Amino acid sequence: MLITRRQFVATSAGGLLLPGLLQAAPDALINRELTGKTICGYQGWFNAEGDGRDLGYRHYQTHEGLFRPGHCTIDLWPDVSECDPEERYNTAFVHRDGQAAEVFSSAHTKTISRHFEWMWTYGIDGIAIQRFGSSLRNDKIRAHHDEVIAQAREAATRTGRLWMTMYDLSGMRRGEPQVRIVEDWRDLVERRGVMQDPTYLHHRGKPVVAVWGVGFNDQRDYTLGDCAELIEHLRRDDRVSLMLGIPYHWREQGRDATDDPGLHDLLRQADILSPWAVGRFSTLKQAEQRQASVIEPDLAWCLNEGKHYLPVAFPGFSWHNLNKSRGRPGKLDQIPRQGGRLLWAQAEAVRRGGAESLYIAMFDEVDEATAIFKCTNDPPVGDSPFLTYEGLPSDHYLWLTGKITERLREGGAPPVAPMPERA
Repeated sequence: MLITRRQFVATSAGGLLLPGLLQAAPDALINRELTGKTICGYQGWFNAEGDGRDLGYRHYQTHEGLFRPGHCTIDLWPDVSECDPEERYNTAFVHRDGQAAEVFSSAHTKTISRHFEWMWTYGIDGIAIQRFGSSLRNDKIRAHHDEVIAQAREAATRTGRLWMTMYDLSGMRRGEPQVRIVEDWRDLVERRGVMQDPTYLHHRGKPVVAVWGVGFNDQRDYTLGDCAELIEHLRRDDRVSLMLGIPYHWREQGRDATDDPGLHDLLRQADILSPWAVGRFSTLKQAEQRQASVIEPDLAWCLNEGKHYLPVAFPGFSWHNLNKSRGRPGKLDQIPRQGGRLLWAQAEAVRRGGAESLYIAMFDEVDEATAIFKCTNDPPVGDSPFLTYEGLPSDHYLWLTGKITERLREGGAPPVAPMPERA
């Protein structure tokens, strides 16, 4: 029996979805293909003291392990008002009324289930679960991310959302990607059977595995040759479609991209190319200009080479507290969201440019303030400044991403539309 989203939300028990509640979701389980989908990046890397993982306030705290006013790494504060008491973790921060500020942990089953519930409620197709290669060195961190995948798989099946694995090479050493990631992917496939999931994202009939961080020129320790070896290993498994996360200026090989003449030949080994747009522009005009200056020529190259093009859009950007923790200056609200207009303008440029899928960065990343999930307009006060959603409802960007998904499926023919207003 199929149920509606409204029935689904109404019958969820305490925010934890009931097994067997939802047998199928036609917009996901019947069609697992990437085309026509909006996929959000999902970090799942937040921990809190008391969550059973012995990782402290990971990705909230500084490198020194401090998480208190004046010492943190997030610029948005998550809205935990819907969480059950056992999902909420007290901190040293306080709200304006003197109440202790609370955070969530990605270690909690209910919290991950709730995130998938939000995706289904607002019509977001699914997520790419980030799996940082550098984190595979630490057994405790790896165990945490193994459990995130396990819980996400169950939640995706219950809610009919799609998911995929995305390996991020950031922080990896020379010679490391082709060893650690190959071994880890083999474990996910052979021991954990992730490719057998009914909600695993597909492209051209094959499960997608992504590798992010190929071809950047920002002094990464691993090399393009390391990437080539990794890609060669992954391509040996003809059962998968390979996605690469690449620099924004990959086509002309300028600015953030390596000028290595072998880059394009390497990218031709992929099935899907996804250039990283976060921080590459900051105004509505620049976002709108992407259609002609970036989207259309990128797409033309991909079509000529038989590749699927997956552009990236982001709601805004800020990493003041993160940079402060590293001893570097950083502007609060570096790229303003403008109430969602920046994200909408990017999505319209993507749609009008002819792209058929979209990657939203990110679902839950409050570190660099790119999150679209529920964040509070009442953050803690004190020595660490935080952004808000400017008085908009905490679900504003979930709702807007759902509207963007609807527009994407209309294709490129309809004229450019202004950002919709909520009833």
